[in-house]
Amino acid sequence: MPPEVAAVVFGLISAVSWGIADFNGGMATRRAPVLTVVLLSQSVGFVLIVALALLRAEAAPTISDLIWGAAAGLIGLIGLVALYRAMAIGQMGIAAPVGAVLAAGLPAVFSAFTQGLPDNLHLFGFAVALAGVFLISRSQGTSGRPAGFGLAIIAGIGFGGFLILIAQVHHNSVFWPLASARIASISAMIAYSLVRRAFTPPSRAVAPIIVAAGIMDVGGNAFFVLAEQAGRLDIAAVLSSLYPASTVLLAFLILKERMTRSQNLGIALALAAIPLIAAKT
Repeated sequence: MPPEVAAVVFGLISAVSWGIADFNGGMATRRAPVLTVVLLSQSVGFVLIVALALLRAEAAPTISDLIWGAAAGLIGLIGLVALYRAMAIGQMGIAAPVGAVLAAGLPAVFSAFTQGLPDNLHLFGFAVALAGVFLISRSQGTSGRPAGFGLAIIAGIGFGGFLILIAQVHHNSVFWPLASARIASISAMIAYSLVRRAFTPPSRAVAPIIVAAGIMDVGGNAFFVLAEQAGRLDIAAVLSSLYPASTVLLAFLILKERMTRSQNLGIALALAAIPLIAAKT
């Protein structure tokens, strides 16, 4: 598979995985404390990441890869906690895409400074994708900002920072830097829960949802790294940040959240952006 095609395929798989993970995380956070959901989902993810690293026989990471991974894990943790909390108090179909705008935009700006501007066709594709994400995030007839909007902004900054930092690892490393990210985030949450005594075990009904969120989050992370290593950071970031389409669709099918004309148009734009970003020039 040509690298540019692989970057697109991996980026889209990452988007689907993250969209499903966020939906499950938001569902779980409505029935359990956000700390419980994030800590357990991250722990499940850590076990899966280590298993995949061993199965892949991935070479031992460098110290710099572990440091970049840990830094990404800490800032990504802030984004994840903020997003799950935003979904718990607001609409999933709005919180996820609002965060995705920044999650896609920050790496694109960073890539422009470090790798140079992409060509005009790809720039147009980025603009269409970001417009799509923005339209998906439009409030459904409410006045002012929707509930959880500020938390969604924080989530986007956290996710954008995660994507930039995790992209700094060497191209032969995928799972061990992600394991380092999980160790850092899990350690921070354990320390917080011990100080605040804030951990509450989930019910049996919620536990499978948390496990599913952890597994799909690992899929999103791993395929993003593979997409970035096969192509450019900005292409991987924008494609993977199309995950709100999955979250919005699941919220519509399962929670019966209604999509507006703006959100439908946004999903159409997001899909139209894919061949533009993937096109050879």
